[in-house]
This record gives sequence, C-alpha cells and structure tokens, in this order.
Amino acid sequence: MPKPLRYAQALRYNRQIVLPQIDLEGQERWQQARVLVIGIGGLGCSAAQQLCSSGIGHLTLVDEDIVEVTNLPRQCLYNNQQIGMRKVQAARDRLYTINPECTIQTLSKRADDSLLQALIPAHDIVLDCTDNLQSRETINAVCYQHATPLVSGAAIRFEGQLMLVDPTQSSACYGCLSALMQPSDLSCTEAGIFSPVVNMVGTQQAHIALLYLINQSPTQAAVLHTYDGRSMQWAQFTIPTNQHCPVCQGKQKENT
Repeated sequence: MPKPLRYAQALRYNRQIVLPQIDLEGQERWQQARVLVIGIGGLGCSAAQQLCSSGIGHLTLVDEDIVEVTNLPRQCLYNNQQIGMRKVQAARDRLYTINPECTIQTLSKRADDSLLQALIPAHDIVLDCTDNLQSRETINAVCYQHATPLVSGAAIRFEGQLMLVDPTQSSACYGCLSALMQPSDLSCTEAGIFSPVVNMVGTQQAHIALLYLINQSPTQAAVLHTYDGRSMQWAQFTIPTNQHCPVCQGKQKENT
C-alpha cells in the first residue's frame, strides 16, 4: 500500500489531486515511485524537472558529462555559475530547490550495460534521454530483459520524437524502430537543435511516465510520436514488430 500523504504534501499537490484521474491514490503512487533518467541534457533536464516537481519520490540521474556554456540555451536546469560542474550534481542541486522532499541519486558515469543491469531492475520506469543510437539500443535491451517500461525520446534540428516501450506487451521495441531508420552519426553539435523542441519532447517523456505509473498512459506502446517544430504538427505511426529483432522477439522465444 502507498504511504499516505501528509497534510503539507496534500496541500502542495492539491491542483493535481483534484483531478479525478489522479486523486490522492495517484499522488501517493508517484510518491512511492522510482524513476531512472539517463542523460541529463536538453531532454533529461526538462523531464527531471517535471518529475521532481510533480511529486515523484525517487529520481536516479545518470550522465557522465559536465556543464558547458553551449548547454545553457536548452538545458534548463543549469546556469552560468555551474559551468564546469558535473551535470548530475548541478541538476540535483537545482532540483532540490524545486522539491526538497524528492530523493535524488546521482551517478556521473556512462550508462553501459553493467551499470544498467544494476540500476534498471530497481526502478519502475526508465526515461532514455541520451543522444546516441548505441546507448538507446543498450537501454532498450536491458529494459526488455528486466520487463521495465521505457520512454524513449530524441530531438535534432526542429524535429522531435518519442515512444513508449512496454516489455509486458507483445509490441515493437526501440530496436524495431531503429531497424527502420537510416543510420546517422549527426548530433546536435553538427546539425543544431531548436531549444523549445527538445524541451517539449523531454516534458512529454515525463508526461507519459507520470500517467503510465498510475495506469493512465496517454499512448499505446510502440506508437512513434513525431513533432515538426516549424509547423507545430504532431504525427503518429504504429511501429511494426520486427520478426527478426534480437531484443523483443528473442525475449518472447525465451518465454515460449
């Protein structure tokens, strides 16, 4: 059973609690939830801020980078005084000013397979806010291995995308999506990024995670949501299962 909210907490989250879809029960579930955010750049800053302020009880932040001046236009948790700090430390300091009751664990490490194997089973949901294909595919594989839901996000130029991956359902995973995409080594450094787009996608990752945790998911698994920042248009595509996917199809074969 979720731990009941104290009066001060109920007052703090009153505007959420009065929503019948959330109510006291939903807020209490958030208080007990453990959420892993991997990558504290543009996506992760926005996602972590929304999760923390909404009342998630435990956040784990993973990122090996330091704050640089070029991060500041889009990575909303950082400021000039934090340039040179570890991102996870700078993010934790800022998040504590937003909600001091949120327990925040930080790891200034690369999210490799061994680290993910240790972390993911201890969390209720994972937000992939990384910026490279290799990391996304590794996170996807470990989430599938441990049947942990994943909200994957990405943004470049004026374009954003996100998708819920739910290993408990017989649906496509991120590996199925990446098999459909053309390989690209471009990053925001070379291609550029429009700050509001990356912040919008990160916020939507938190949106999906929060509602998923209270059984109110706003999207089905394996539906790719894409955003065009120049026209402000969203589009949705159902990703087909790749019958040769070593992640989701391999897992299903193990279970049969």
